[in-house]
Amino acid sequence: MGVRVLVVDDERSLAKVVASYLERDGHEVSCVFDGRAAVDAVRRDRPDVVVLDLALPGLDGIEVCRQIRTFTDCYVVMLTARSEEVDKLVGLGVGADDYLTKPFSPRELVARIRAMLRRPRAAPAPSPEQHERTIGALRIDPAGREAWVDGRPVELTRTEFDLLAALSAQPDVALRRRQLIEAVWGADWVGDEHLVDVHIGHLRRKLGDDPAAPRFIRTVRGIGYRMGRG
Repeated sequence: MGVRVLVVDDERSLAKVVASYLERDGHEVSCVFDGRAAVDAVRRDRPDVVVLDLALPGLDGIEVCRQIRTFTDCYVVMLTARSEEVDKLVGLGVGADDYLTKPFSPRELVARIRAMLRRPRAAPAPSPEQHERTIGALRIDPAGREAWVDGRPVELTRTEFDLLAALSAQPDVALRRRQLIEAVWGADWVGDEHLVDVHIGHLRRKLGDDPAAPRFIRTVRGIGYRMGRG
Protein backbone atom coordinates (compact mmCIF):
# COMPACT_ATOMS: atom_id res chain seq x y z
CA MET A 1 0.00 0.00 0.00
CA GLY A 2 1.43 3.39 -0.98
CA VAL A 3 2.18 6.00 1.62
CA ARG A 4 0.14 9.17 2.01
CA VAL A 5 1.77 12.32 0.62
CA LEU A 6 0.45 15.85 0.98
CA VAL A 7 1.66 18.39 -1.59
CA VAL A 8 1.38 22.01 -0.46
CA ASP A 9 2.05 24.67 -3.10
CA ASP A 10 0.08 27.70 -4.27
CA GLU A 11 1.29 27.05 -7.83
CA ARG A 12 -1.55 24.69 -8.63
CA SER A 13 -0.09 23.50 -11.91
CA LEU A 14 3.19 22.55 -10.24
CA ALA A 15 1.38 20.83 -7.36
CA LYS A 16 -0.60 18.73 -9.83
CA VAL A 17 2.53 17.76 -11.80
CA VAL A 18 4.30 16.71 -8.60
CA ALA A 19 1.19 14.79 -7.50
CA SER A 20 1.04 12.92 -10.80
CA TYR A 21 4.67 11.75 -10.50
CA LEU A 22 4.09 10.61 -6.92
CA GLU A 23 0.89 8.80 -7.86
CA ARG A 24 2.74 6.97 -10.63
CA ASP A 25 5.21 5.89 -7.98
CA GLY A 26 2.35 4.25 -6.08
CA HIS A 27 1.60 6.87 -3.46
CA GLU A 28 -1.75 8.23 -2.31
CA VAL A 29 -1.50 11.99 -2.93
CA SER A 30 -3.61 15.00 -2.00
CA CYS A 31 -2.95 18.69 -2.64
CA VAL A 32 -3.73 21.90 -0.80
CA PHE A 33 -2.75 25.40 -1.84
CA ASP A 34 -2.29 27.55 1.26
CA GLY A 35 -0.71 27.29 4.67
CA ARG A 36 -3.79 27.13 6.88
CA ALA A 37 -5.32 24.41 4.73
CA ALA A 38 -2.00 22.53 5.00
CA VAL A 39 -2.04 22.47 8.81
CA ASP A 40 -5.67 21.33 8.80
CA ALA A 41 -4.96 18.60 6.22
CA VAL A 42 -1.95 17.26 8.14
CA ARG A 43 -3.93 17.18 11.39
CA ARG A 44 -6.89 15.48 9.70
CA ASP A 45 -5.21 13.04 7.29
CA ARG A 46 -1.88 12.30 9.03
CA PRO A 47 0.24 12.00 5.85
CA ASP A 48 3.57 10.16 5.92
CA VAL A 49 5.29 12.86 3.83
CA VAL A 50 4.58 16.56 3.31
CA VAL A 51 6.03 18.35 0.30
CA LEU A 52 5.89 21.95 1.51
CA ASP A 53 6.51 25.16 -0.41
CA LEU A 54 8.22 27.92 1.55
CA ALA A 55 6.26 30.84 0.06
CA LEU A 56 2.57 30.25 0.75
CA PRO A 57 -0.39 32.58 1.20
CA GLY A 58 -1.75 32.76 4.72
CA LEU A 59 0.81 30.88 6.78
CA ASP A 60 4.20 30.51 5.07
CA GLY A 61 6.00 27.18 4.91
CA ILE A 62 8.17 27.96 7.94
CA GLU A 63 5.14 28.53 10.18
CA VAL A 64 3.33 25.52 8.73
CA CYS A 65 6.33 23.34 9.54
CA ARG A 66 6.56 24.76 13.07
CA GLN A 67 2.90 24.03 13.71
CA ILE A 68 2.76 20.51 12.30
CA ARG A 69 5.93 19.57 14.20
CA THR A 70 3.94 20.00 17.42
CA PHE A 71 1.80 16.95 16.58
CA THR A 72 3.49 14.85 13.87
CA ASP A 73 6.93 13.55 12.95
CA CYS A 74 6.07 12.98 9.28
CA TYR A 75 8.81 13.60 6.76
CA VAL A 76 8.90 17.16 5.41
CA VAL A 77 10.55 18.20 2.15
CA MET A 78 10.74 21.99 1.85
CA LEU A 79 10.51 23.64 -1.58
CA THR A 80 11.92 27.12 -2.13
CA ALA A 81 12.16 29.38 -5.15
CA ARG A 82 15.00 31.31 -3.52
CA SER A 83 18.58 30.14 -3.54
CA GLU A 84 19.80 32.12 -0.53
CA GLU A 85 21.24 29.83 2.11
CA VAL A 86 19.20 31.52 4.84
CA ASP A 87 15.98 30.04 3.44
CA LYS A 88 17.43 26.56 3.63
CA LEU A 89 18.81 27.08 7.12
CA VAL A 90 15.56 28.48 8.47
CA GLY A 91 13.51 25.77 6.79
CA LEU A 92 15.64 22.99 8.23
CA GLY A 93 15.73 24.70 11.60
CA VAL A 94 12.03 24.14 12.14
CA GLY A 95 12.20 20.44 11.41
CA ALA A 96 12.26 19.94 7.64
CA ASP A 97 14.13 16.77 6.67
CA ASP A 98 15.28 17.88 3.23
CA TYR A 99 14.89 20.70 0.72
CA LEU A 100 14.80 21.29 -3.03
CA THR A 101 15.28 24.60 -4.80
CA LYS A 102 12.95 25.44 -7.69
CA PRO A 103 13.10 24.63 -10.52
CA PHE A 104 13.61 20.98 -9.66
CA SER A 105 13.03 17.65 -11.35
CA PRO A 106 9.93 15.84 -10.10
CA ARG A 107 11.91 12.63 -10.61
CA GLU A 108 14.51 13.87 -8.15
CA LEU A 109 11.79 14.66 -5.63
CA VAL A 110 10.38 11.14 -6.03
CA ALA A 111 13.87 9.69 -5.52
CA ARG A 112 14.40 11.77 -2.37
CA ILE A 113 11.09 10.58 -0.95
CA ARG A 114 11.91 6.96 -1.75
CA ALA A 115 15.18 7.32 0.16
CA MET A 116 13.39 8.88 3.14
CA LEU A 117 10.81 6.12 3.28
CA ARG A 118 13.52 3.47 3.52
CA ARG A 119 14.47 4.94 6.89
CA PRO A 120 12.77 3.11 9.77
CA ARG A 121 9.67 4.85 11.10
CA ALA A 122 9.67 2.88 14.33
CA ALA A 123 12.33 1.27 16.45
CA PRO A 124 12.87 -2.46 15.77
CA ALA A 125 13.39 -4.97 18.57
CA PRO A 126 16.41 -4.01 20.67
CA SER A 127 19.77 -5.46 19.64
CA PRO A 128 23.19 -5.10 21.28
CA GLU A 129 23.83 -2.09 19.05
CA GLN A 130 20.70 -0.44 20.46
CA HIS A 131 21.64 -0.57 24.11
CA GLU A 132 21.75 2.77 25.87
CA ARG A 133 24.90 4.79 25.21
CA THR A 134 26.50 7.27 27.57
CA ILE A 135 28.92 9.93 26.34
CA GLY A 136 29.80 12.20 29.21
CA ALA A 137 26.60 13.93 30.33
CA LEU A 138 24.75 12.70 27.23
CA ARG A 139 22.65 9.53 27.41
CA ILE A 140 21.06 8.03 24.28
CA ASP A 141 18.45 5.28 24.01
CA PRO A 142 18.46 4.17 20.33
CA ALA A 143 15.59 1.70 20.81
CA GLY A 144 13.33 4.23 22.52
CA ARG A 145 14.64 7.08 20.36
CA GLU A 146 15.23 9.31 23.38
CA ALA A 147 18.17 11.41 24.54
CA TRP A 148 19.02 13.25 27.76
CA VAL A 149 21.69 15.80 28.67
CA ASP A 150 22.48 16.20 32.37
CA GLY A 151 19.37 14.14 33.06
CA ARG A 152 17.05 16.43 31.09
CA PRO A 153 15.24 15.11 27.98
CA VAL A 154 16.21 16.64 24.64
CA GLU A 155 13.49 17.06 22.00
CA LEU A 156 14.93 16.06 18.61
CA THR A 157 13.43 15.70 15.16
CA ARG A 158 13.60 12.30 13.50
CA THR A 159 16.56 13.38 11.36
CA GLU A 160 18.44 14.91 14.28
CA PHE A 161 18.02 11.73 16.31
CA ASP A 162 19.14 9.57 13.38
CA LEU A 163 22.31 11.65 13.07
CA LEU A 164 22.96 11.40 16.79
CA ALA A 165 22.44 7.64 16.70
CA ALA A 166 24.80 7.24 13.73
CA LEU A 167 27.55 9.27 15.42
CA SER A 168 27.16 7.64 18.83
CA ALA A 169 27.23 4.12 17.35
CA GLN A 170 30.93 4.67 16.59
CA PRO A 171 32.29 7.02 19.25
CA ASP A 172 35.77 8.43 18.59
CA VAL A 173 35.52 7.42 14.91
CA ALA A 174 35.62 10.29 12.41
CA LEU A 175 32.73 9.91 9.98
CA ARG A 176 32.67 11.64 6.62
CA ARG A 177 29.62 13.60 5.56
CA ARG A 178 28.92 10.98 2.91
CA GLN A 179 28.93 8.22 5.53
CA LEU A 180 26.41 10.17 7.60
CA ILE A 181 24.29 10.87 4.50
CA GLU A 182 24.16 7.14 3.75
CA ALA A 183 23.34 6.25 7.36
CA VAL A 184 20.56 8.83 7.71
CA TRP A 185 19.22 9.73 4.25
CA GLY A 186 20.17 6.60 2.31
CA ALA A 187 22.88 5.54 -0.13
CA ASP A 188 21.08 6.89 -3.20
CA TRP A 189 20.45 10.37 -1.76
CA VAL A 190 21.76 13.13 -4.04
CA GLY A 191 22.24 16.78 -3.22
CA ASP A 192 24.47 19.12 -1.25
CA GLU A 193 26.30 17.11 1.43
CA HIS A 194 26.53 20.26 3.57
CA LEU A 195 22.96 19.43 4.49
CA VAL A 196 24.72 17.42 7.23
CA ASP A 197 26.35 20.59 8.60
CA VAL A 198 22.98 22.31 8.93
CA HIS A 199 21.49 19.45 10.94
CA ILE A 200 24.64 19.08 13.04
CA GLY A 201 24.35 22.79 13.91
CA HIS A 202 20.77 22.33 15.12
CA LEU A 203 21.68 19.14 16.97
CA ARG A 204 24.54 20.89 18.77
CA ARG A 205 22.26 23.74 19.78
CA LYS A 206 19.71 21.39 21.27
CA LEU A 207 22.39 19.45 23.13
CA GLY A 208 23.89 22.70 24.46
CA ASP A 209 27.15 21.79 22.75
CA ASP A 210 29.51 24.69 22.01
CA PRO A 211 31.35 24.05 18.69
CA ALA A 212 34.34 26.01 20.02
CA ALA A 213 34.62 23.74 23.08
CA PRO A 214 32.51 20.68 22.29
CA ARG A 215 31.53 18.11 24.86
CA PHE A 216 29.86 15.74 22.42
CA ILE A 217 30.14 16.40 18.66
CA ARG A 218 33.56 17.32 17.38
CA THR A 219 34.42 18.66 13.93
CA VAL A 220 37.24 16.82 12.16
CA ARG A 221 38.60 19.27 9.61
CA GLY A 222 38.61 18.01 6.04
CA ILE A 223 36.67 14.90 7.00
CA GLY A 224 33.44 15.40 8.93
CA TYR A 225 32.43 14.74 12.53
CA ARG A 226 33.04 12.38 15.40
CA MET A 227 31.37 11.78 18.72
CA GLY A 228 33.66 12.69 21.59
CA ARG A 229 33.75 11.19 25.05
CA GLY A 230 33.55 14.55 26.81
